Amino acid sequence: MTLLARLSPYRWSDRVWGWIGPIAVAILAFVIRVWNVGRPRILMFDETYYAKDAYSLLGHGYVQDFVDTANKQVQRGDTTGLLTGDPSWIVHPDGGKWVIALGEAVFGLDPFGWRIAAVVIGSLTVLVLARLVRRMTGSTVLGCFAGLLLAFDGMHFVMSRLALLDVFLAFWLVCGVACLVADRDWIRERLDRYRIIRPWQLLAGISFGMACATKWSGLYVLAVFGVLTVIWEVLARRRAPKDSPVRRHGWVTTTLVVGAPAFVSIVVVAGLVYVTTWTGFLIHHELFEARFGRGYGDYSAPWGSYVDRPTTGFLGETRDAFRSLWHFHVMTYDFHTQGLDSAEQHPYQSNPLGWLVMERPVGVEYTGDMPATECGARSGSTCLREVLILGNPIIWWSGVLALFASVVAWIVTRSWRWGVPVLAVLAGWVPWFLNADRPIFSFYAVVVIPFTIIAISLVLAELARAAESPRHRYVVGLFAGIFLTAVVVTFWFFHPIYTGKIIPYDSWHDRMWFDRWI
Repeated sequence: MTLLARLSPYRWSDRVWGWIGPIAVAILAFVIRVWNVGRPRILMFDETYYAKDAYSLLGHGYVQDFVDTANKQVQRGDTTGLLTGDPSWIVHPDGGKWVIALGEAVFGLDPFGWRIAAVVIGSLTVLVLARLVRRMTGSTVLGCFAGLLLAFDGMHFVMSRLALLDVFLAFWLVCGVACLVADRDWIRERLDRYRIIRPWQLLAGISFGMACATKWSGLYVLAVFGVLTVIWEVLARRRAPKDSPVRRHGWVTTTLVVGAPAFVSIVVVAGLVYVTTWTGFLIHHELFEARFGRGYGDYSAPWGSYVDRPTTGFLGETRDAFRSLWHFHVMTYDFHTQGLDSAEQHPYQSNPLGWLVMERPVGVEYTGDMPATECGARSGSTCLREVLILGNPIIWWSGVLALFASVVAWIVTRSWRWGVPVLAVLAGWVPWFLNADRPIFSFYAVVVIPFTIIAISLVLAELARAAESPRHRYVVGLFAGIFLTAVVVTFWFFHPIYTGKIIPYDSWHDRMWFDRWI
């Protein structure tokens, strides 16, 4: 691109609005998420683990066990004597909990404090998604459209108001994919020679490292897009003209020359970031060795005789610290693969097969049989409060159709754009079928909804591109406007059960469209 083209008023205006629009949408997402986020003033669902774990990380650098009365104390604002001093066995890494801890560091151990980080990260996900779609479609309007869909999706909205880990996982995965898409554009302007330092790949490595440090399931997306980014560049180089210096190597050599630096920039960097989040464990490894080195409950931990053997020197301590970290991971992996009893049923567990159509949402808080005076219900009726992790039906159901359309379009056109949402959804969803025999929940699919929205946006972009006349373009714009309006109206219809508002039983029942939603 010439310097004149870069400095043209139109290009500068487009770049400015390309930031103003997505930032405005992200601010809107923040406002609707932060409103009354401190209510209900209780620990909901797995907040009982992650909010308290974050508090322990903040004070000690590692997770300690809590006293039996900790929940009651926390909910009444009493933080004295919460911890036992013993290290706790955690089943997820600390990365996401450290982010939760940032909110608690500023606002304290109360509902607002442990949820505000999710609000911020959820809103930033809207911003990154809008910028990603803008890059993929070349349209700021479509980027903002995608951001608005995520802002008004019910599942992402509720998860952005809870101290659970999955909204942080979704953010880092979207960031990682966005960085690799940006890297794809970046390298195509620099194919004249091989580049060892790839800033976007390094940022992707950091993002994927934090994703894996939040939940191990981020590893699948890392693997898929790590391979995909190498394929993108190899194909770009091999499709160059035969006399071009870009194509001076064969397939194998090109793959190695491209793949090796990418592996370092993405995978190795991700690994370093992941290990860094375990610093507290490494520093205090002897405490974990003392408690878990000979096993814990039904889980054996053959950490070896070094548990009883004193070590000296920095190298000896370092060796034992990392060896303990490895065995702690083995014990945790055994828990995830063998420890969860498939015979134990949770009322909200579901099969991944139904996740994309919201077959079984998850209730994280329910208080029923309140007197009618609590909500102005008719005489003889009752009031209730529920917080239900339920996606926006307009987005999720149309998103399934858009994903099918993306698969067909990818096969027919072989355009890389269609592959992004398809592969991201598959990587974030399909691996859960391996664990379908144990309690798992539909809100894990919050990591795929940003990519489902990308599929919807690409379908809309294709419809706009195919419009041959102003009338056709008007119809496409009208359809997009009606679709977005339906999304917003549906969101506000379900808003009371997204936020735990006290409503009459009849109003609640009107929102339970299917028996499986109850």
